[in-house]
Amino acid sequence: MPIADPRVALPQTDRQYHIDLGPGQLSEYILLPGDPDRTARIAPLLDDPDPEHRHREFASVSGTYKGLRVSVVSTGIGTDNVEIALAEILAITHRPTFIRIGSCGVLRDDIALGDLVITSGAVRLEATTSYFVHDGYPAVADYAAVAALVEAAARLGHPAHVGLTATAPGFYGAQGRPIPQLPIRYPDLAAEMAAQRVINFEMEASALLVLATLAGCRAGVVCTAYAQRNSGQFVVGEQKERAERACIETGLEALLILSQMEARMREAGAVHWRPSLWASEVAP
Repeated sequence: MPIADPRVALPQTDRQYHIDLGPGQLSEYILLPGDPDRTARIAPLLDDPDPEHRHREFASVSGTYKGLRVSVVSTGIGTDNVEIALAEILAITHRPTFIRIGSCGVLRDDIALGDLVITSGAVRLEATTSYFVHDGYPAVADYAAVAALVEAAARLGHPAHVGLTATAPGFYGAQGRPIPQLPIRYPDLAAEMAAQRVINFEMEASALLVLATLAGCRAGVVCTAYAQRNSGQFVVGEQKERAERACIETGLEALLILSQMEARMREAGAVHWRPSLWASEVAP
């Protein structure tokens, strides 16, 4: 239903203003890439995908993955765009499960380009979430989503690492990258984050994790290492394509595993997921 509060300047329609989607158009299992063009590359991995829908940077498609109805909605770059996407998705779904798939720069030498990084929690270097929660509020991934992502990566044979992420509000100065034409305030930021055992930089995770927690939804994050910050190397060509594919496959498989975990919880009458509920069909 349209929002009656006059402070929310939205048209009188049930279609959301930015993503241009309405009730019933999204699954409750949602993959969130940043890049809108990535949505078109995910669609062929789905059975019977709907036509892609795009409005601004928000590209969406729904289809079936191994029998599970899933949706893909791109968020664009940055936590401000994530806030828009999440607010509007929450308005037209019941209690969705989110997996963000993205790219990142890694801060540890033992993480190779193309490896996956699964976020356990995020350092909130951005300001978007401060409009929702206290500055000391943690951005924490749902523990079952982390477990599902770890299982998915292992099942598919993709090298993965688990740890803390730093979510920055920009790509250059906000991540301590020098800019010849501009001064930056924190040139040692990458080293400081590494000293605090943060293993990667990206630009969306903390907003997803905080807002999903507030909404009572499960959310997880997996990124593929596009940049090695210590050496300055970036993925290119076929290596980049393989790295993106690994991240997409892991995100889709994790959604499937989460749906199986939730089914097992219902069967057992459990409120929380625990390893003893891990059924053979979830971990073959």
